[in-house]
Parts: sequence; structure tokens; C-alpha cells
Amino acid sequence: MSTKIYTKTGDKGKTSLISGTKVFKNDIRIETYGTVDELNSHIGLVNDYTPDEHQRTILKQIQDRLFVIGSSLACDPQKETGLHIPDLKEEDIQLLEKEIDSMNERLPEMKHFILPGGHAAVSSTHIARCVCRRAERLCVSMQQHDLFIEPVIIKYLNRLSDYLFVLARFTAQELHVPEITWKGR
Repeated sequence: MSTKIYTKTGDKGKTSLISGTKVFKNDIRIETYGTVDELNSHIGLVNDYTPDEHQRTILKQIQDRLFVIGSSLACDPQKETGLHIPDLKEEDIQLLEKEIDSMNERLPEMKHFILPGGHAAVSSTHIARCVCRRAERLCVSMQQHDLFIEPVIIKYLNRLSDYLFVLARFTAQELHVPEITWKGR
């Protein structure tokens, strides 16, 4: 027999962190890891559209790291979870930087602002970038409210949004889609 997906424990607007701590579903911690989960879903879509095999491998690694971030955010730092939650590492950020540099070497110099669009693959990557920026802002907000968050998480999300911007440009090039430059009125 399969396990039921619904538990009814959240019917009154509360949910549990990994440690069992009950919080309201609109708690900033829930909002933050929910946004990271949303980002992970968008990265899955980006992966489906990305023509470059190597970048699809990187995107799968990014999804894994986002799951690590979500798990970290879902913990009550005041309680022991009893679970081993993997850590995000500085090497994860370095990988993003390496990929950014590698793609940038193959792209023309950017001389104008670029509008999202031109192909579903490009647009979906820009949407993921925007959701990433929102996740980053929520992490900073947690920090400003003196809620514990690993500093490497904010750094990773910051670099990930840069990676997604460059990936959007790289994907446009791979698909032979011209970038849409912004020309103010």
C-alpha cells in the first residue's frame, strides 16, 4: 500500500521544520525554502530546454545543491535534527564561477542591456534567474532578522543568478537566437 501524500497536519496554517518545530506557513524560513524549491523546479525546466550536454550536467548538480540549501533552511538552528544534512561548500561556488568564465569566453562582449526572450529556453533561464534573486533577497532578509543562515548560501545564490544570466546568453548563442537588446525610448 502506498503512503498518503496528505497528512492534514497543516490544515490550521502551521507546518513543521525538520527538527519538529512548528511554525506558521508564512514564516520567513518557510517562504525562503519554498522559494528555493520553486527555483529548483525552474532549474529542472531550464535543464529540459538546455541544448548543451555539459550545462545539463551542471544544472543537475545545481539542483542537488539547491536541495541541500532547502534542507539547511528547513532546520531549526536551535534544535538538533538527528539527521545528516549535507553542507554547501566553497567549491560549489567555484564551480559556478568556472562555468561562468568558460561560457563567457565563447560569448560576444555585452554592449547593451539584454531583454529576456527570443526562445523558450532563454526565457525560462531568465525566469529562473529572477526566482534565484528572490531567494537571495529572502535569505538576506532572514539574516537581517537575526535568523541563522549559513553565509555560503547567500554567496551561492548570488553566484547562481550570475551563472543563469550567462547561461541564458550562452543558450541563445547555442540555438542561434539573436539576443534582444534593450533600446530605451
